[in-house]
Amino acid sequence: MNLQQLRSVREAARRGYNLTEVANVLFTSQPGVSRQIRELEDELSVEIFERNGKRLTGLTEPGKGILLIVDRLLLEAENLQQASLEFAGKKSGTLTVATTHTQARYVLPKVVQAFRAAFPEVRIALQQSSPEHIAEWVLSGKADVGIATEGLSQFEDLISFPCYEWQHVIAVPEDHPLGRIARPTLNDLAAYPLITYDLGFTGRSHIDAAFQAAGLTPDIVLTAMDSDVIQQYVALGLGVGIVASMAQGGQRTHALQAIEAGHLFAANVTRLAVRRGAYLRSYTVDFILQFAPSLQRSEIERVTHIGAD
Repeated sequence: MNLQQLRSVREAARRGYNLTEVANVLFTSQPGVSRQIRELEDELSVEIFERNGKRLTGLTEPGKGILLIVDRLLLEAENLQQASLEFAGKKSGTLTVATTHTQARYVLPKVVQAFRAAFPEVRIALQQSSPEHIAEWVLSGKADVGIATEGLSQFEDLISFPCYEWQHVIAVPEDHPLGRIARPTLNDLAAYPLITYDLGFTGRSHIDAAFQAAGLTPDIVLTAMDSDVIQQYVALGLGVGIVASMAQGGQRTHALQAIEAGHLFAANVTRLAVRRGAYLRSYTVDFILQFAPSLQRSEIERVTHIGAD
């Protein structure tokens, strides 16, 4: 039994049993992947995968249990490597952060700046996508931490920490009629075409829930993942924007007026997630604490493997 055999099994399950994709990910050949899988099955005297001819079609019942063990073994192998670097006193490496555009654009710059000052030999790789993909990247080990508002707490194999609360605001051009209403209602908003986030992004579920609870069907004419894009189209007069409060003022080309909307939509919680059971380098913990100063190191230690200072 070797790690390459275990990786072949794990990637085959992850990539829909497409051995061409598995070979590309593992930088080997398709026959090589097939051989690794078959050799492990022979060694264990168990068929891990169901087959149609030579094609893999799914996991056998024993294979489902074996895959869980394979995942744990590979995670511990990665943990061993991280721990060896930590105990050797090496402060270099790459910290990969998967996050949304809003977090990367408005919240992370000061955190990254402070982190780089403290750990100049650590490179940072920012990956931006949807909360669902962020979770997948952390679960697969492609990212060390994930940061998003929606979805991260729903994955059993992630440990997520609440970091901070924020509200939505209404964005309108300076001469817009809504700007003359001190405390607009959902009915006031529903009278205009709306521009806001895609489903699953940046608290969109709270926006939809508020209108649904009020028995209103808003005319959402345009959606985007990017707060700057939303504000650009608001500035063009295409609709009223609903954006994250931390994105207020991001649109610099045209002046927009921000109207408080905390009375309309539920508060949102940004969360930071790590893979359950993963060994965290000390600089990763420092990054988490810089992003969420309200957390305690003891909190993180209690639920993760953590590197020494």
